[in-house]
Amino acid sequence: MRSILILAMFAAGLAQAAFGEYEEIRELELDASGIGVLDIEAGAGSLAITGVAGLQEIRVNAIIHVPTSDEDEARESIESDMVLTLEKSGDRAVLKGYFENRGRGWDDSPGIRLEVQVPPSTGLSVEDGSGSMAVNGVSGDIEIDDGSGSIKMEQVGGVVRIEDGSGSISVIEAGGDVQIRDGSGSITVRGVGGSVTVDDGSGSINVSDVEQDLIIESDGSGGLNYSDIAGRVENES
Repeated sequence: MRSILILAMFAAGLAQAAFGEYEEIRELELDASGIGVLDIEAGAGSLAITGVAGLQEIRVNAIIHVPTSDEDEARESIESDMVLTLEKSGDRAVLKGYFENRGRGWDDSPGIRLEVQVPPSTGLSVEDGSGSMAVNGVSGDIEIDDGSGSIKMEQVGGVVRIEDGSGSISVIEAGGDVQIRDGSGSITVRGVGGSVTVDDGSGSINVSDVEQDLIIESDGSGGLNYSDIAGRVENES
């Protein structure tokens, strides 16, 4: 089945936020046939990814905000600075959503909030600049390289690899191994079918209900608490 890409604009593409921002909503859709992994390159703004049973497409709801009430100025920024695409590349889909120019003398930077729905078996490879991230109901392997912002995962099935600069991390109910390399921020991991490996700069670490091993390569500064580890516990720090 050929790939289908749909780009739509809603509500005439414009909503004026009460605090003086320009906001625009766009939707992208791509046939998921033959796609095993979704690559995401995101900039400023939150990112939510949900696996939806029975879904045959990748669907993206993109909420674009520009920190100006001047509609013409905002549209010019979107036209010249924004990258927002969803394309197929072999057996992978590639989603890009970010602004190349972080601002035009505004107090804040423009950003894109991405709400993504995928077939549950889809793997994820995410490079994210800043903003919170949530992943739910995805059974494929997940690899995340995140600059800053909280990360929350629930009911994920594959191997999880996270490299994070700062922000809290929570992984609840993961079917495979969980590997976390974190600069700063609290880490909570619970209900893991494989092993857990943590390399942490600072912040508390709380791990429980792990069916295999717990390996702490570094716990930096902050408390370490663990319980119900079925395999061995190694603290190399």
